[in-house]
Amino acid sequence: MDLKKDFDSKEVLQLVTFRLGNEEFSLDILKVQEIIRHMDLTRVPKTPDFVDGVINLRGRVIPVLDLRKRFGLPRDENTNETRIIVVDVDNRTVGLKVDAVSEVLRLPADTVEPPPAIITGVESEYIKGVGKLDGRLLILLDVAKILSCTERDALGNVMNAVA
Repeated sequence: MDLKKDFDSKEVLQLVTFRLGNEEFSLDILKVQEIIRHMDLTRVPKTPDFVDGVINLRGRVIPVLDLRKRFGLPRDENTNETRIIVVDVDNRTVGLKVDAVSEVLRLPADTVEPPPAIITGVESEYIKGVGKLDGRLLILLDVAKILSCTERDALGNVMNAVA
């Protein structure tokens, strides 16, 4: 992947940062619709194991993906800090369950590097790059790659059946 094509070196990225365990991740703020507290989920049969269930958000049924499960991290209990980040993935609204949302920050694009060949805990296919800010490393997730085409289709079929 050529980051020069993805980011203009003078560009400033606005990111929502969040935690999964001890790792800090980020998403492009333009992909984020809203951030909500964790709520009770309705389980849906025959969905991938990383789909925790669905929520009713102001009349819309939205699938919620557990990013810990998606990335193969150990399961953790929900806390008062657990949040659902509602994002747009290829014109589909999806919730991403995370341990905690940290902050919204601005990151100069020229501080973002391609992901290293081996990144512990998360498969590199989901990663757009790694940003450096004040001694911190931020893993920039590519929301569009969190679900494969097959998984998006399967999830769409389940959502159509539920709706």
